[in-house]
Amino acid sequence: MQNLFSLAGKVALVTGANGGIGRSIALGFKAHGATVVATGRNQDKNAAVAAELGDGHAVIELDVRDENSVQQAVDEIVARFGSLDILVNNAGIARRGSVLEMPTEDWTAIIETHLTGSFFCARAAAKAMVAAGRGGKIINIGSMYSLLGPPNLVNYAAAKTGMVGLTRALGVELGEHNIQVNALLPGWHKTDLNRALLDGPLGEEIRHKTPARRLGAPDDLAGAAIFLASPAADFITATTLVVDGGYSVTDRRWEE
Repeated sequence: MQNLFSLAGKVALVTGANGGIGRSIALGFKAHGATVVATGRNQDKNAAVAAELGDGHAVIELDVRDENSVQQAVDEIVARFGSLDILVNNAGIARRGSVLEMPTEDWTAIIETHLTGSFFCARAAAKAMVAAGRGGKIINIGSMYSLLGPPNLVNYAAAKTGMVGLTRALGVELGEHNIQVNALLPGWHKTDLNRALLDGPLGEEIRHKTPARRLGAPDDLAGAAIFLASPAADFITATTLVVDGGYSVTDRRWEE
């Protein structure tokens, strides 16, 4: 019987993979047999994840907002490894602030990085997948904030909600090519991006409102990503999987 969760023989591109959720997904893919290409903009962090991935994999510097660089990266991956079978759109940044005072550049930076960058990567990857004729998987990393209305994050909520629409549209359009497109919607997962925020009172409040009674860790996303990238998810497309310990659907707070 086929190993439903094996990624052996697959080549996976994971953006924003030199830390946090992206790093955990990249290492999870490697453990399940994939050849992994990780991207990031910080050279020191890129070197660190390159050492973790080891020989046979690659780490490249990439700004997903640059469509020419994205296309060039995909072309290089196909030329070097023979195919591109899995794309994880994970690259992202955070800029908080009230809508009443938010600079336009903070809106634009978030939309361009999360949403436009994901479109650039998905377009380039889908072209490669269609040309190869062997199908593929695209996994967009959204957020539970595509379901909720967060204060001081209007840019982030808009971008992540847009990624859900992108996921649905791509899943429908690319289905005839045996390309499945889905989105993971993480909740509160402690990473370098939000560690300072979650180490304080807010983190404790979130924990009390999470049925799992804890904050998420980057590794909590890896299993879900492996599932969506694997043959086990071949008939799942244009949908979302929330990975938040139940936070987004709870209606109460638990005390110790």
